[in-house]
Amino acid sequence: MRVVLIGTPSARARLLGRLPDGIDVVGEAVSVDVAREMPATADAWLITPPSALSDNRDDLEAALAEPLTARELEVIGLVALGLSNKSVAARLGISDQTVKFHVASIYGKLGATNRTDAARRALRLGLIAL
Repeated sequence: MRVVLIGTPSARARLLGRLPDGIDVVGEAVSVDVAREMPATADAWLITPPSALSDNRDDLEAALAEPLTARELEVIGLVALGLSNKSVAARLGISDQTVKFHVASIYGKLGATNRTDAARRALRLGLIAL
């Protein structure tokens, strides 16, 4: 997958060191506006979280009304990849009703209105990385 990293230079450097194999960085930008003007063809943009949130778990949890549980973090990570509730359930070895419960809880904690919004908010808060 080809990606453009967006954020401050220090935040991009931190994220660059954490990217899994198979991710090819084709560009870097300080903002979405700058990224839009880049000639690079990318499959996705990875926007780095604010530095205060990315380095300090206490600050991150304070930004949320209630922190996500470890299982909710697993669920939102899979939802962000585009998996359905049934696929998430199969991957985690739980029922699709349990996934539905977790997704509803995630919506409430992140203030999201749908799956895409929840994934976007989790990504911006640095809870997940794609």
